[in-house]
Amino acid sequence: MTFSSIPFLFYFLPVFIGLYFLLPWRNLVLLAGSLIFYAWGEPVLVLVLVLSLIANHEIGKQLVRTQARSWLIAGVVLNLVLLAGFKYAGFIGGMIGVNPVVFEGLHQPIGISFYTFQAVSYLIDLSRKDAPAPRNFIDTALYISMFPQLIAGPIVRYKSIAEQLQFRTHSFETFSEGARIFILGLAQKVLLANTFAEVADLAFDAEAGLMMGAAWIGLAAYSFQILFDFAGYSNMAIGMGLMFGFRLPQNFDFPYASQSLTEFWRRWHMTLSAWFRDYLYIPLGGNRVSQVRTYLNLWIVFLLCGLWHGAALAFIFWGTYHGAILILERVFLGEALRKLPRIFRHIYLPLVVAIGWVPFRTEDMGEALSYYGALLGQQSGAGAIGIDGVASDGMVTVMLIGAVIAFWPLLRGPAEVLVERFREDDREPSKAVALFKSSTQQIVLCILFLACTAALVGGAYNPFIYFRF
Repeated sequence: MTFSSIPFLFYFLPVFIGLYFLLPWRNLVLLAGSLIFYAWGEPVLVLVLVLSLIANHEIGKQLVRTQARSWLIAGVVLNLVLLAGFKYAGFIGGMIGVNPVVFEGLHQPIGISFYTFQAVSYLIDLSRKDAPAPRNFIDTALYISMFPQLIAGPIVRYKSIAEQLQFRTHSFETFSEGARIFILGLAQKVLLANTFAEVADLAFDAEAGLMMGAAWIGLAAYSFQILFDFAGYSNMAIGMGLMFGFRLPQNFDFPYASQSLTEFWRRWHMTLSAWFRDYLYIPLGGNRVSQVRTYLNLWIVFLLCGLWHGAALAFIFWGTYHGAILILERVFLGEALRKLPRIFRHIYLPLVVAIGWVPFRTEDMGEALSYYGALLGQQSGAGAIGIDGVASDGMVTVMLIGAVIAFWPLLRGPAEVLVERFREDDREPSKAVALFKSSTQQIVLCILFLACTAALVGGAYNPFIYFRF
């Protein structure tokens, strides 16, 4: 069950909201709802999640009681072994020559990368005394498995939410704001990401070859698809969290409007970047060591970031690629970029990131190399698909709308200048104007929700990209 589905929007969520606000045991209701939500898609592997919850809670209790480093090591190893067993066993087995038949029945639990990182955060924060000990098993289990962010984040740090598990407030205003963010996230996924997916799938799945223009259109479509798909999920999770009194961390901040890859990683999947920084990069020495060691630490972090996304050489290449570009920016490329006019920096970043998305989308280096060939015009022979074969005029229009939204910070200045020209004075708006703006926003949100519902009723199943991780 996904957030962008009719069963979730019209059955699960309304029933859950009713029970959550009617019954007095809100944490218990939220935990039960989270396990039911997960079991809906993983009826057997929910047991893996439950066993993880129990084990981490018991290890956490021992960690708080004894403060023994051995308990922390045991807990981290247990979580990583669990992750490796389900996610990387087949990949490692293939590398050392084990018959693939051995791993045919092994199925990766949805979201295991996300809830494993949250469990590790829980143990480390308890070990560092950065957060109070949980009151009971319900608090521990709810932190790790809360359904709004269970499958694909944001990755919530235990120290940032421990107090909210015990004390949080609910109001009509925060619920309304959460609903607004949820609907905007839903629209990002259903109206934008799913539309871009149609173009990207036509391009990346083309067997007859691609003309250069079609290849670049397909890559642009996938770049927008993954942004609005993942940002949409994050916004839906943040919105639902707010509806239930939780303030979950922001995960995206217009990343394609960055001027360098270094800045991009401060704006893209911000909670994952922060997790790797605080729990891996800094413990490795960060930038407090020699320059060579700093670059090595950075490369290790992004190599593991690539592996975290998937057990395939393509993801290792993707992580290595990002690590290499970040090191180059630190060594000499960053200074060169700063000397360039701003417009060139804004062209550089989306281009560098898009090139890296190719192996991320194909998940196979052979297919990735073939697509790179198409980008360079090496498939432009007879039978190759042109631009009109992957994108209609309507699709191009949607892509332009997506570009405006994705790069909005770059357009905000000129837009504000235009607004100033039509503003008569600097006085506070009247109550009538404020009411008009509020009513207009509500009407727009209703239209967006109805449009999403219509698209879901008539469209095909299109899960979130990060469900695979």
